Amino acid sequence: MILSEKIIQDHNTSLLAKHKLHFEFAKSQINDVDSIIKRLVDFQVAIPSWALGTGGTRFGRFPGGGEPRSLEEKIEDVGLLHALNKTSGAISLHIPWDIPTAPKDIQTLAAQHGLAFDAVNSNTFQDQADQEYSYKFGSLQNVNKAIRKQAVDHNIEVIKHGVDLGSKSLTVWLSDGSCFPGQLNFRKAFENTLESLQEIYAALPADWKMFVEYKAFEPNFYSMTVGDWGQSLLFANKLGEKAYTLVDLGHHLPNANIEQIVSLLMMEGKLGGFHFNDSKYGDDDLTVGSIKPYQLFLIFNELTQGAQLNNAPFDQGSGFGWMIDASHNIKDPLEDLLQSVEAIQIAYAQSLLVDTIALEDARQNNDVAKAQEILQEAYRTDVRALVAEARIRAGASLSPIAAYRDLKVRKELISERGLKTIATGL
Repeated sequence: MILSEKIIQDHNTSLLAKHKLHFEFAKSQINDVDSIIKRLVDFQVAIPSWALGTGGTRFGRFPGGGEPRSLEEKIEDVGLLHALNKTSGAISLHIPWDIPTAPKDIQTLAAQHGLAFDAVNSNTFQDQADQEYSYKFGSLQNVNKAIRKQAVDHNIEVIKHGVDLGSKSLTVWLSDGSCFPGQLNFRKAFENTLESLQEIYAALPADWKMFVEYKAFEPNFYSMTVGDWGQSLLFANKLGEKAYTLVDLGHHLPNANIEQIVSLLMMEGKLGGFHFNDSKYGDDDLTVGSIKPYQLFLIFNELTQGAQLNNAPFDQGSGFGWMIDASHNIKDPLEDLLQSVEAIQIAYAQSLLVDTIALEDARQNNDVAKAQEILQEAYRTDVRALVAEARIRAGASLSPIAAYRDLKVRKELISERGLKTIATGL
């Protein structure tokens, strides 16, 4: 299914009058509106190939019908999202869930939908049917060198697939760790992992980056070999200038100060990017901004301030990896992704409203109440009309979810693919 710009513009017609009222009011309240809108138009967030079907709970999956059965259909679904919001202009693949068998054809299909290929992701947290050794006791950390080599070889294979598609980065997330005290020699596990990562790093093309993702717990619950941002940063620093830390918002212990982590990683020039989601308890992979929207805003505030300090806007061509990593257990996956992208845009727009000069002055004078007021003034500003205007100027939908429903996209996908389809991958 393809949504043409004309179909979307026709749907916008009935919404334009109300939007213009909201936008004129926003312009009267907010300075430098056109600059903010331009940055919103430029900002792009990648969609992971594994997020286009209903996600799995720890107990099962409940497919919703019309799920993509192949990489080609996943690209088509991301194309639908991008047509609706013009902010989902890239897809991130997980190998071996989505191995491109005909890379040139896949590239052509993606281009037809206006899509590029974001970071490729390796998988050593599951055993595949044709692999010789099991990762039950770890992959890159494993005490068995043959198992480590198998995991290294897989990551190098993933890089080769990425090169074929025009990707420029590899994300490595490891489930390696231990479940019980005494099970693991922490130092040897770190050293084995570093040695393995160095072999993968050596295989990176000159213009590529490696993102080292961390997670506080799960599937191992006593220790994780890349368990926090400090361990990830250690690896990144030891590997070299092409290695960076990747922050998944759900991969922290409850109440972790993620915005402080972001600030310090930016200070060190080692922030690679994000996997955006939200959580109540742990790695819940909920819709972005559904639980902690203020934290999302505070994270973007550190990003925009850090970009200003480094004189390096991060909205386009920055090399940061922006991606959504969510699991849609009971929602239509495409609706959930549309909600997530809009939440990210809203937080970004709000962060651009912060009076950074006044904020720094309040900090220097230890005026705590004033500093809080400055941040909350920006956060409490309704920027939805600016986000909608950015979509209009980019040729997208004024109200993506309304268009998605009114145009009966899911019904059409079920008609094309069937009611009982289950997305490939996780």
